[in-house]
Amino acid sequence: MDILLMKSIQDQVLDLFKEEISTCLDRNWKEIPLELDYDLFDAPGDDLHEVLDKFEKQFNVDLSGVNWSCYFPWENTPLIQRWFKLKREDVERTRKPLTVKMFAESAKAGKWLYD
Repeated sequence: MDILLMKSIQDQVLDLFKEEISTCLDRNWKEIPLELDYDLFDAPGDDLHEVLDKFEKQFNVDLSGVNWSCYFPWENTPLIQRWFKLKREDVERTRKPLTVKMFAESAKAGKWLYD
C-alpha cells in the first residue's frame, strides 16, 4: 500500500512543509522543528513561495484568492505610507498568524478556509 494513502492529510501537509521550509535555530543552535502551529510569517520568502506552489498542486487547493495582506500586511502596505506615515511595528500588530495547520485544514476541505 502506498505510504501516502496511510498518512492523514494533516501529516502529508506537515511533511511537505517540513521538507520545504527552513526553520529557525534555538539558543543552542538546534533546529526548532516545524509543527502545525508554526507561524509561516518567519519562513524565508523563497521557501514559502515554493511550498505554496507544491501545496496547490499536491492538494488541489486554489490559493489565488487568499488575502495575503492579512498575513503579511507590511509587504502589502503602499510604499508612500511606509515611507511617511507608518511604522512597521504598528502595521505588523494587525497581522493574522499563518500556520501550517491552516493549510492542513484547507487541504482536508479542498479549498482555502480563511481570511
